[in-house]
Amino acid sequence: MTIKKITSLALILVSSTIFAQEALIDTVVKKAPLTRREVLDSIKASFVHDNLASCIDSLWMKEMVSLNLYNDLSTDIKNINVDEKVDYELPTALLKERLKKMDEKSPFNIEYNVGLENVIKSFLKNRKKTFERLMGLSQFYFPMFEESLAAKNIPLEIKYLAVVESALNPRAVSRVGATGLWQFMYQTGKQYDLNINSYVDDRSDPIKASNAATQYMTNMYNIFGDWDLVLAAYNSGPGNVAKAIRRSGGKQNYWNIRKYLPKETQGYLPAFLATMYIFEYHKEHGIKPDRAIANHFATDTIMIKKAMTFKQISDLLDVPVAELQFLNPSYKRDEVPFMSNEKHYLRLPINKVAVFTSNEDKIYAFVQYDANKRERPYESLVAVSDSNYSVNDRKITKIKYHKVRRGDSLSEISDKYGITMVELKKWNHLRNNKAPMGKKLKIYTSEVVAVKVKKIIKPDTIAVKETSAIASNTAKVFKDEKVISYKNVTKFHKVKRGENLGEISDKYGVTVAEVKKWNHIKGTTLTKGKSLKIIKNERIVTTFRREVKADKNDIETSLSSSSKQSDFYEVQRGDNLFSIAKKFNVSLEDLKKWNNLIDLNVELGSKLALVSNDEVQATEASHKPEVKITEHVVDRGESLGSIAKKYDVSVSDIKDWNKMDDNTIKYGTKLIVGKKYIISSENKNSTSKKDNIAVNDKNEIKLYHVKKGDSLFSIAKKYPGVSISDLKKWNGIKNESLKAGMKLKING
Repeated sequence: MTIKKITSLALILVSSTIFAQEALIDTVVKKAPLTRREVLDSIKASFVHDNLASCIDSLWMKEMVSLNLYNDLSTDIKNINVDEKVDYELPTALLKERLKKMDEKSPFNIEYNVGLENVIKSFLKNRKKTFERLMGLSQFYFPMFEESLAAKNIPLEIKYLAVVESALNPRAVSRVGATGLWQFMYQTGKQYDLNINSYVDDRSDPIKASNAATQYMTNMYNIFGDWDLVLAAYNSGPGNVAKAIRRSGGKQNYWNIRKYLPKETQGYLPAFLATMYIFEYHKEHGIKPDRAIANHFATDTIMIKKAMTFKQISDLLDVPVAELQFLNPSYKRDEVPFMSNEKHYLRLPINKVAVFTSNEDKIYAFVQYDANKRERPYESLVAVSDSNYSVNDRKITKIKYHKVRRGDSLSEISDKYGITMVELKKWNHLRNNKAPMGKKLKIYTSEVVAVKVKKIIKPDTIAVKETSAIASNTAKVFKDEKVISYKNVTKFHKVKRGENLGEISDKYGVTVAEVKKWNHIKGTTLTKGKSLKIIKNERIVTTFRREVKADKNDIETSLSSSSKQSDFYEVQRGDNLFSIAKKFNVSLEDLKKWNNLIDLNVELGSKLALVSNDEVQATEASHKPEVKITEHVVDRGESLGSIAKKYDVSVSDIKDWNKMDDNTIKYGTKLIVGKKYIISSENKNSTSKKDNIAVNDKNEIKLYHVKKGDSLFSIAKKYPGVSISDLKKWNGIKNESLKAGMKLKING
């Protein structure tokens, strides 16, 4: 009995301990931030699924789209020797009979010759396995080709040309840069409206490239009128075919001009006809096509509303990255981009389309979650916490090594580590897609680790009252200071009726040449309603709070001066101390002295004082500009141009001052025809009104519009008492070069 009681008590204690541990784990899990895998699993758990099976086996598909097919076949075609006899069991009489039957139902001139027989026998002897795989691929691509060819009434046999050109690999790239199923060069692709940029290459898009190839064939047939010559022109260009015809004495049969064509094109048509023969009579030669990796009708497209990578789509929909690459070959970076002025589509198996459309909001939410975790420029890696240290996730890059074993492929290795084949090849200096047996491949991975960082208190969380500052011997006092930076600001001006480039450039203080350059304008005519881009380098002033340490006796002085501002400059990318000193016309030694600098190095984003501490604390004169307006009453017969000429101002200024949309003015209307800015300075020692007036007149700012041929010397000569150095100082000019349309301050 005692043993039973002891056993029961022990079981109760053990179970209570286990429950306590489980509760603790639950608490820790709730407090700990979710990892990417946990977020992904939670989103996928809520997906609505259907019961259709995936239409593509990933491993099988990888083997089918391998570039090995393209490399082997292109090497064979390049090195074809039609005169080399091949020992293969195929009676010549039987071959002639079969070629005759093919010729009867084809617009191509399929006639027996010894060279064609040698090529057919060579392919049958050496490339049976290659054609088995190509026939498996053709079941996906040929329906697309036939649809495009039939729409333009082009022989359907031309579908075999894609086999010769690219071995049905949409990502095939030749040694000269021809790309895609139909091997378009860059300029030819652009000529046929194929979009090529950093993310997309439509030359690899099966449908768009097929439509372009069909149009090209139509154009070539209109020139040569013979399909054999069209194929030769497709490979070497119409110019080479035309030259071969001339060199042959005007003959227009491919076999008669063949020796005058480029070497590669000499084996091109025989390879095409041999491919057509093998596809037509594969059963008779014991060639069994591999199973279809996919059917085009079993896929569909979705328009993408947010940029997403193939890896994200693969994780969410359980579709292998290799399958996405096969279905969407036009995306060069394994990423579907999003651009506001373009539409991009993702092709998926039909069952995955159903999953995507049923859970679209959740999918985009996960993509946004991934985007939010990406490190931003100048982003702080620390987090604010209640303790002296806080735990924060930080991404670090690690190098791993993968030893290639028998059966490994680059696509499988890249999928395993979540990287692209392009990256894997680049890191290990691989030139082809074959995985080097036994070699250790370098893999760069990004991992999230927990790090302890010091707590940083944000400046806007600090609140200091003046009363608390007086209560201690060493009080904290804050003063407002301004940071000056210069940034290019883009504005847009809508052209109104009657406006010209001169008026618009005067209005914004830029030159006509700059406006024409920014907006790609060649002439001088403007269209009403057109939006013109104007780029101005503007002075940006940002105010921030800075702590000033002061003794108790100096607190009142510090508080009274805290409202005063001092000039600071925020260091931009590419700045150095010498360029900053030159920019603000201060000496290098002063700049180092004011900022306690030992050498010329400055940190990006740091704030440099542009004046000495004595000047910072000195009283700044509060010059408030007053506006003196000159008005004119419109008389009969006057126009806006004549009034502007009378007062030596521009038409655009008068329109701007009076908020006018056009040049129409009415008799008796009162117009503002001049504005002068007067800086009034309060002089405590002045006791009479007369003194103040004298100061105002002295500080009046005049503006001069620079005309073509003006120089600083000629302008200074027009205003007695004004020197060239004065003009440079007042207008911040470093050299003596001027541009027509500039506005110069004239204080004299």
